Amino acid sequence: MLRKVSRWLSVAALALCTVAAQAQMRSLDDIVRDGTIRVGVNPNFPPMSSYGRTNEIEGFDVDVARRIAELLDVKVQLVPTATAQRVAFLTSGRIDIALGALTRTPARARLIDFTAPLHTESMSVLTTDRIDAKSWRDLDSSDITLVNMRGNLSVELLKDKLPKAKVLLVDGNADTVRALAQGRADALVENTDLFMNFTRTYRNVNWRVLDESIYVAYCGIGLAKGNSDLRHFLNIVLYDLHTSGFINERWEHWFGAPMSVPVEAQPYF
Repeated sequence: MLRKVSRWLSVAALALCTVAAQAQMRSLDDIVRDGTIRVGVNPNFPPMSSYGRTNEIEGFDVDVARRIAELLDVKVQLVPTATAQRVAFLTSGRIDIALGALTRTPARARLIDFTAPLHTESMSVLTTDRIDAKSWRDLDSSDITLVNMRGNLSVELLKDKLPKAKVLLVDGNADTVRALAQGRADALVENTDLFMNFTRTYRNVNWRVLDESIYVAYCGIGLAKGNSDLRHFLNIVLYDLHTSGFINERWEHWFGAPMSVPVEAQPYF
């Protein structure tokens, strides 16, 4: 009986969150009428997005956001959004869409909607020559400390794939690499492409990326639950951006290499 009540309360809470999100969200017509689309980006997440030399946010996400706004014929408002804030900002109506390597997961899909994939994440291991590991499986030990950022999907991955390892949670991407460089952690399990820029700060450290990937995840554009017109528009845009080569070209521009596992565009996203 208690399990049934608990399950009912969970469903009721989810329904309330959905109703609240729909009450706060702006439709495609609202955005066009206002003349501005509000895009959540993480300014501490190069090369996805970060503050450049002129103190303006730049990066892969910014190029995508500007292209979406251009196709909508509206202005873009970039809203600084930390990793752990993305879902909350969508459900509260503070942003219209969220970028920033937002991995599509069942848990998040209960709270927000996703578009078709924008890019992939090949999850692998960033470590140093202090650790004698050949495979990610070698990290499943109580002697190993894995660092990660609060709110990342890979935090749950660590519990499942490497349950014996200790976990150190930090607030930003740069903090994860700093913890490795300082010896407070031994390895990072994440999309290593997103973190390599930070390693350049620590040139005295011998960095290693293990060859074997754990799995490939798919990241989409996040938007409020039930915002179907906007999602339909974005899926059409994504098909065009993939097939035209825009996304892969911008990815290679910012990351210095092609996407490890490119998205195969489908006409019926």
